[in-house]
Amino acid sequence: MEIQGEIVNYSTFVYHWTYDKLISWGVPVEQANWVNLFVLLGLMLIVLGLIDFIVRKVLVSVLTSAAKRSSTKFDDYLVSNRALVHFARLIPLVISIQFIPVVFSGFPGWIGPLRKLVDILLVLGWVMLFRALFRSVRDHLRTKKGFQDKPLDSYLQVVNIFMFFIAGIIIFTMVTGKSPWAFLGALGAASAILMLVFKDTILGFVASIQVSTNDMVRVGDWIEMPKYGADGDVIEINLNTVKVQNWDKTITTIPTYYLITDSFKNWRGMQDAGGRRIKRAINIKISSIRYLSREEIERLSKIQLLASYIMERQAEIDRYNAETKADRSMPVNGRNMTNVGLFRQYINRYVQNHPQIRKDMTMLVRQLQPTEHGLPIEVYIFTSDIRWAIYEDIMSDIFDHLLSAIKYFELEVFEAPASDDIRNLRLPMAGGGKGGAAFQLTE
Repeated sequence: MEIQGEIVNYSTFVYHWTYDKLISWGVPVEQANWVNLFVLLGLMLIVLGLIDFIVRKVLVSVLTSAAKRSSTKFDDYLVSNRALVHFARLIPLVISIQFIPVVFSGFPGWIGPLRKLVDILLVLGWVMLFRALFRSVRDHLRTKKGFQDKPLDSYLQVVNIFMFFIAGIIIFTMVTGKSPWAFLGALGAASAILMLVFKDTILGFVASIQVSTNDMVRVGDWIEMPKYGADGDVIEINLNTVKVQNWDKTITTIPTYYLITDSFKNWRGMQDAGGRRIKRAINIKISSIRYLSREEIERLSKIQLLASYIMERQAEIDRYNAETKADRSMPVNGRNMTNVGLFRQYINRYVQNHPQIRKDMTMLVRQLQPTEHGLPIEVYIFTSDIRWAIYEDIMSDIFDHLLSAIKYFELEVFEAPASDDIRNLRLPMAGGGKGGAAFQLTE
């Protein structure tokens, strides 16, 4: 109380001293109070301006230069997030609180509201300062290996919401003079409206926690979500949205809680495993599938990848046919080699010897169910390089070779008839009997 009384006496003394000076200089008494107010207000603004200049231009500049010269990175993040600037803004506000009783001593009814206004600005200033500090902590954690793929933006937004909520309670208490519990009580009564207004934020907050806890998505993951046109790398995860940069460099924004409610594909498992799957089939024309003659088997045994297999297989077939006394005048009796079977074995051995195919992952060459497009021979393997362009090159090289090699097995790849095939058909002329004319469809 004594200190407060001394401040009041000092402010009254300064005010009356300047007031008396103005009267002595000939200012009318009825106007002296207002003139004194503007004089003291002008002096306060000049002093605060000088303090702001000194703090921001001198102190902040010196600290910024020191941060750039230091070897640590955290102070650089403080500078980039303007933490020093927000701190500098607090100093003039703190000093202005001491000026208000002096300047407005002649208008005591203004002192209380003005001090409340400055207090509110101080609360907001502290919030902005802590916001900058937490941003700096986020940027610093992003450089750490264990936090690079974590949704730090979501956590930061939750902290910001909490800070603004606390600041709102403090400002409410300052303005109304009521207890914070009164504000919380009123907030409870309006909870239904708040739930409706902040529905997306609440859902996003819960989804962010689930995504982080279950390690469903990280920054840098390649995800596919066809329902929302997303196919690319995750570049940002925050409280409400997930940003995906598609392969065509467009950006798709997905609400965070959709990652919980809808299905999506995350390619992180493929990237971590170090092998990318090839799953492609060659459709064989069924009419070209047949048994092989001895001469054809001898010719195909010159293929180095098949030489040992053909020799062992033929010995096994001959032994079986001899034991069962199969009538070899009819090829369907006993066991025989087929051109499609040898081609499948060739593909199997070719991919097993390919230097860019993972041998420790699934390697499968299989027949699928025949369709109207022929007999599919599917190749199911994994490349050792997961980079998109190199993966496509490896797959193309493999199937370039297989499509070129298929003719040596007297097989044909199924193709739907093209327009040229239809034009080149030779059809008999309608009504033409024996010796009748024929015509050819040509252009």
